[in-house]
Amino acid sequence: MDINNKALLIEYAEKYDKKASVKDKMIEAELKKILFNRRYLNIDELIKIGHWKAPRIVRHCKNNDPEAVIEITKFSLSAKTEQARISSLLGLNGVSWPMASVILHFAFPEQYPVLDFRVLWSIGWGKPPASYTFQYWKKYFIYIREISKNVGLDIRTVDKALWQYSKENQD
Repeated sequence: MDINNKALLIEYAEKYDKKASVKDKMIEAELKKILFNRRYLNIDELIKIGHWKAPRIVRHCKNNDPEAVIEITKFSLSAKTEQARISSLLGLNGVSWPMASVILHFAFPEQYPVLDFRVLWSIGWGKPPASYTFQYWKKYFIYIREISKNVGLDIRTVDKALWQYSKENQD
């Protein structure tokens, strides 16, 4: 995909939006609003995000202590360093790097993209590594931020376009 082609990115983002369910759009909007105003999640909200990202992880999300979800997400979203933000979230059941990226994206949509194997494919990075590291995650979000800045589109629009492109073109 030509990641510097603004019109192409808009076209694929619009395709994504047309195919996204009303429920998914509502969950994303609701949780972005909650995290903008409150800066932590409760267990029910964590489960909603799990459902939005990958329904198969919901059973793991349900295994968290409700107080720990609040405490960990409160810490994460108030942390000053990016490493502390994402690493703390990994302590929750059901939260791996992709899920943690969703939480950070919902809390800071102008800073963080959603980590997804489809986007990795669309940007030419191939398959995800066997295990993610902070260095990989940082390289990824900086790269997506650069694309966003270069084409003059917000991170979520770029995210959706790259995801949709993979959905339509990846074997």
